[in-house]
Amino acid sequence: MSENKKKANNKKVVVRFPPSPTGPFHIGNARTFLFNYLFAKQNNGQIVFRLEDTDKERSREEYAKDIAGGLKWLGIEPDFSTTVKQSERTEIYKKYLEKLINEGKAYLSKEETTEEGRRAEVIRFKNPNKKITFNDLIRDDIEFDTTELKDFVIAKSLEEPIYHLAVVIDDYEMGVTHVIRGDDGISNTPRQILIQEAIGAPRPIYAHVPLMLAPDGTKLSKRKHGEQVSVSFYRNAGYIPEAMINFLAMVGWNPGTDQEIFSMEELLKIFDIKKVQKKGGVFNIEKLDWLNREYILNLPDEEKVSNFLRQLTDSKTKWKDSEKTKDKIFMEKLLKIILDRIHKWGEVKEMLEAGEYDYLFERPILDNDKILWKKESKEKVISIMKKILSIMKKEENNYNEIKKNIWNLAEKEGKGDVLWPLRYTLSGREKSPDPFTLIDILGVKESKERIEKAVEALK
Repeated sequence: MSENKKKANNKKVVVRFPPSPTGPFHIGNARTFLFNYLFAKQNNGQIVFRLEDTDKERSREEYAKDIAGGLKWLGIEPDFSTTVKQSERTEIYKKYLEKLINEGKAYLSKEETTEEGRRAEVIRFKNPNKKITFNDLIRDDIEFDTTELKDFVIAKSLEEPIYHLAVVIDDYEMGVTHVIRGDDGISNTPRQILIQEAIGAPRPIYAHVPLMLAPDGTKLSKRKHGEQVSVSFYRNAGYIPEAMINFLAMVGWNPGTDQEIFSMEELLKIFDIKKVQKKGGVFNIEKLDWLNREYILNLPDEEKVSNFLRQLTDSKTKWKDSEKTKDKIFMEKLLKIILDRIHKWGEVKEMLEAGEYDYLFERPILDNDKILWKKESKEKVISIMKKILSIMKKEENNYNEIKKNIWNLAEKEGKGDVLWPLRYTLSGREKSPDPFTLIDILGVKESKERIEKAVEALK
């Protein structure tokens, strides 16, 4: 049993996730919550969810809902029925503030707060000016000399505590045993330890998780990286939540093996908070896309179909109500073509709306020059197309024979000379599935008619 699990088992493990509802749910915060979730579940512990909404100007109910919705989508939600809101705990903080002042551990201080020099009263913590050492499950021992912090502000007034005081009181009253948070919180730790000691709160065990970084090594921020830092971006783009969980777990942590795909059950068995790396983990979107594609391909067939149909229904493609969409076999073949190209479900809607598969529902308008392979003569192309028609007429009800005989023709006449004009004729596109796949999905009859039309146009 690892050392952190031994410590955890001495007392019921309680971790907390305290997001501020001042913006969309950040993907980095989702990873931090995942690490809390895995640690708590491994130790039969509890996850306390609280909203640090004391910033009244920036806090929004829509952001609180976005956080809750993101966690629910990921499948790692805490018990929201026990949600705590800091904005509803003002009287509790006030009692602690009054006690600290009465005991001489905090005091009122006049501060200049405006350019006009207006002075307002704040409450400062009386710093005992000492060295503090705390053990971090990820970074080992960390030492601070608190003298440089001077006497720091813990409240703007008795009714307006700031972060450092509120978080310590909340953790204490909620019985938090382990604080697993981003390493941008390390500098806050000495202040919070001083406050813990002042109110008689036990010191939790800390684990500071390195920040999630962009590929260029910068911090992921909405200002620089836009909507891609929010969980809702990936939810709306059609990523699979299990793939996102798998990916987030691997950003800054790995089990020391070559395995890359993990179920939640596997993560719960092998995750170790002490194996989280000390340096920032890079958010590699290419890796996420690869992983998500693996999850898509491994979905049960019925789930693939339902996801595909959902994207079709939500799209604005002009043929979504076509009779062909009611043909189960046709739709299964279309899905197979699409699955060869996508990494996330949202790409289905994008491709459909871009008209990339319109040629399967209506005959394309052809450019005669593009039918020709590398400036091949019209006469030769017409000759080859007629040979293909002859094969298709002879084996009209036998797709496998058609495929075999056209392939034999291609090996004899030249693959490009045969397969390029055939594929372009059937799709009207320079990039499309191979001609055999097109014949299969369009059907032999429709394929023949398209080839005949192309031959007439070339004449």
